This record gives sequence, structure tokens and C-alpha cells, in this order.
Amino acid sequence: MTHEVLPTAEPAKAFNNIAAAFLVGAMPRKEGMERKDLLAANIEIFKVQGEALDKYARKDVKVLVVGNPANTNALICSHYAPSIPKENFTAMTRLDQNRAQAALAARLNVQVDKVKNVIIWGNHSSTQYPDAAHATVTLLSGLKTVPSEINDDEWLNNTFIETIQKRGAAVIAARKMSSAMSAAKAAGDHMRDWWFGTKPGEWVSMGVVSDGSYGIPKDIVFSFPVIIKNKQYEIMQNLPISKFAKSKLDITSKELEEERAEANNVLKK
Repeated sequence: MTHEVLPTAEPAKAFNNIAAAFLVGAMPRKEGMERKDLLAANIEIFKVQGEALDKYARKDVKVLVVGNPANTNALICSHYAPSIPKENFTAMTRLDQNRAQAALAARLNVQVDKVKNVIIWGNHSSTQYPDAAHATVTLLSGLKTVPSEINDDEWLNNTFIETIQKRGAAVIAARKMSSAMSAAKAAGDHMRDWWFGTKPGEWVSMGVVSDGSYGIPKDIVFSFPVIIKNKQYEIMQNLPISKFAKSKLDITSKELEEERAEANNVLKK
């Protein structure tokens, strides 16, 4: 229930004692724009927001970065809010997870909520790896694995992955702007689960600061499967990773390392 809405452009008022922050605004990439130019523009935005969070927000504030490039923007924001734990800064890959669940559900001809534990690994970009290897589907005959029910590795390893990777671009091509309602729904899903936790046996995808799990370089914001309890998330450990999956994780982590390096170059100037 909403008690009050305060429209303001003043960081001191906007961030005062907040428990949750949805950072939606960012500089979108325009035609012909180099990634370093995009990062430079976003550093200015997330520097202001990070400093305001550091100064005015609660120290346990939960921060969700939606504005792209979301993973690296979250890393930049945390850099400017040193008094807030780095694990409190997350990037949204829930939109990709929701899209992946919907695509699998359509293929299986079931309702979306029957599909669980799809994973988005890596960057919220076209290098992300939508992974159905550990996903399950509830059918009339019981709980089944998605790969065994779809029984089409060619579709899962190519069409499915490419469709999810390129979905954002397809939406922009269709409506001349990025997704709105589906992104808002995903942001709500992300924060709700962070607040109230995941159900037993289920995990969700969140872009979080890497601790080295699954061989991912530390200190990049990388989307992992996480389980959440008492408003604290933990990266789901010990999931088997195939050679194919490892190759996809390497591609998306390399892109994030490059983004971090470019952001660091701008930060040093």
C-alpha cells in the first residue's frame, strides 16, 4: 500500500533513509556510440546516485540497477558508495529470466509458472547465457526436467539461447523503444524475492558481485542463480556445468571484464 509519493530531483530527499532503490535511469546506447562513450556517460549518472546512497540511504539499502549497461552501472554505483556493502548492489537479469521461462513454457505448452529454475548467467546483454539445463517443469505426470521434455538439444542450444539474447533488440525494433511493462514487472519480481525470499528448491537469477563461484572472475557484477533467505542471497553452488555452458560463461565474463576495464580507465581520468 502506497502511503506517499514524493516527486523530486533532489538526491537528499530522494535517497533519505531509503530501504530499497530502483535505479532505472541511464544513458541508452545510441547508434554509432562506442561502449567507452556509453560507460563515460553512465559514470556521471551513477556517481551522483552512488554518492547520494552513501550519504543519505540506510546502510542496509537494497539497490537494483535497471538502467543499461546494468551490470557495470551497478559496479560503478557501488564504487561511489563505499559505506554500503558491495553485495547490496545488484543488476536486473530477471527480465531475461522471465523471457526464458515464457519461451520454454510456450514450447512445452504449459503455463509459465509451471517452469522453474531457468538460469541467466553473465551480462544483461547479447552475451548472456540463458540456461535451461537445470530447469524443471510440472506436468500432470509430475515434475520433469525441461531438457528431457523438450528433447531437442539443437533448439535449446541455438534457437532458444539466441531468441533470449536478442529479445531486447527485437522489442526495440518493434516499438522503437525498450521494454517498459515487462521490465517493471521484472524489477518488482527481483525486489520481492530479495525481500521475502525464494521458495525451497527454487532459485532466481540476479546480477551480483562475483565471489569467484563457477570460476567467474571476482569483482564483476555477474548474473548467477541465487537462493534468498532473511533478505540475504547466496549464490547456488555446485551445479554441474557442461563444456558448452562453460564456453558461454567465458564469453559473457570476458565482456564484463572488458567493461570493467573501460570503466576503470574513465574513473582514473
